[in-house]
Amino acid sequence: MKIALRDYFIQTVCVVLGALAAHSAFAADVVVSAAASLSNSFGDLGKAYETKHPGDRVVLNFAASDVLLKQIEQGAPADVFASADEITMDRAAQSELIDPSTRKDFASNTLVLIVGNGVKAPASLQDLAGSGYTHIAIGNPDSVPAGRYAKEALDAAKLWDKLQTQIIPTQNVRQALDYVARGEAQAGFVYATDAETQKGKVHVAMIISTSTPVRYPISVIAASAHPELARGFADFIVSAEGQAVLKRYGFGAP
Repeated sequence: MKIALRDYFIQTVCVVLGALAAHSAFAADVVVSAAASLSNSFGDLGKAYETKHPGDRVVLNFAASDVLLKQIEQGAPADVFASADEITMDRAAQSELIDPSTRKDFASNTLVLIVGNGVKAPASLQDLAGSGYTHIAIGNPDSVPAGRYAKEALDAAKLWDKLQTQIIPTQNVRQALDYVARGEAQAGFVYATDAETQKGKVHVAMIISTSTPVRYPISVIAASAHPELARGFADFIVSAEGQAVLKRYGFGAP
């Protein structure tokens, strides 16, 4: 009887250890480098993906799209890249850093001009040249897609050069949002989805027309350590469930 119990115990332990080993063999971290404007939505998307794939973990890395691309170029671990513009993803493709067969647009957005509490909203972009707007937060156009969109609009209005002494370049679009929310800048250019996260502290003064549509592409990194898992996460983002989360955060269809 004691031998039987001992054998049963050993067999049970082996089954448990085998299950744990199998779990470890298949579970993995999916490292997702995503544009700063996706911080809130991808936080929820990561949790939803983990719920559907027990044992897998989504590790999120947020920054300006160009900064993320530079990290990937320098060998930083990444499985998925989600950019806030097509230009940055095009550069990733030209450098053969992504698997082009996995590239797909998954969301769209709108550029807006915001002002802080107590700041009079400009009636037009031309009003930004007035004395009431000494600090205007804009993502650095050299590295931030939202900054490039803003510069495009200000160039079209012949204001970019005029506003140089008033412009505060930021490291990403969320920093521009924070400057306005904290009252360190009277106005700023961000995405409509960003403005929504600070509702009550910032107000949308106007929607900014851009000749280049604001679209977000996603791709699997060519050097991904887990290409199948990475593809699964990218597919989840464009699935009906993923799109519903993005819509909840104010993103438009791709």
